[in-house]
Amino acid sequence: MIIYMEIIQKLYQMFVLGCKGENLKTALDKGLGGIIFFKDDIQSKDDFKNLIKKLACHAQITPFFSIDQEGGRVERTENIWGKKRYLSAKYAYEKGLKFLENQTQQIADELKDYGINLNYAPCCDVNTNPNNPIIGERAFSNNPDDVIKGAKTVIKIYRKNRIISCIKHYPGHGDASCDSHLTLPTINISKEEMEKIHIKPFKELIKEDLADIVMIAHLHCTCFDNEVIPSSLSKNVIDYLRQDYNGVICSDDMVMKALDNYENACETAIKAGVNMFLYRYCDDKTIQTIEKIAKKALKDKTLQLCIETSYEKIIKLKKTYQLC
Repeated sequence: MIIYMEIIQKLYQMFVLGCKGENLKTALDKGLGGIIFFKDDIQSKDDFKNLIKKLACHAQITPFFSIDQEGGRVERTENIWGKKRYLSAKYAYEKGLKFLENQTQQIADELKDYGINLNYAPCCDVNTNPNNPIIGERAFSNNPDDVIKGAKTVIKIYRKNRIISCIKHYPGHGDASCDSHLTLPTINISKEEMEKIHIKPFKELIKEDLADIVMIAHLHCTCFDNEVIPSSLSKNVIDYLRQDYNGVICSDDMVMKALDNYENACETAIKAGVNMFLYRYCDDKTIQTIEKIAKKALKDKTLQLCIETSYEKIIKLKKTYQLC
């Protein structure tokens, strides 16, 4: 029983769940690692701040209070009346690094005021496909060196303000021709081209110790896997990333349709080396997924070890930012 409770607590720390559903308080009581907020959760500044304070009271360990606040079309606080809107990464970068610094500082001030401690930004995708339906202006540029400059600027401002950043979407969503929210994109380019263009920003940021969290995308990259499998479930992709990076790897949203054909996707991703999982819901189905993995881990030593390793990485990151 003690072993099971240890598994439950450590496993729940690996999950960041949305507010929709009836299970959030229970999940926090069991050790939930974080909460992700979307537009519908944020109707006014004061209500949002009070919500975060209330949720913090239920947590065993301070959660990742997280959000996608990139600027442009990806802003979750747009329902707050009178709130300033920000430029997307592309247009902010085109105005110069000083403008980008100032805008990022304004976003950081806003997030700190709410109580947010993790922002899923910046996008480090190199937008090489002009018809990309999901990245586009969210990328700093179609040039990897410009992406590196923009990302470094943003991350350093977040670090200065004690906000955890997350670089995304590894190994690079920029050449996609379809939206992973709707289907599984295929990236059909050579490994040499992937490394030279799309992976280059991630490698550089990791080399300079600027990667708090790396978000892995739901993409099928043919240079890594002949089998049609999302990079988020691919041991080949994650082992390649681990050659350079020893920190927290998190998934993109696990309810995106790119994963619809993959049963037990979360367990597969854990064994492949993903440490943290985003689910936009906290419904019964999501909780059942977590509890099913916990029960299986009782008899599966490989799964137990993966959970232990992930827990240690997450707690190390939280200690770095004084969340525990």
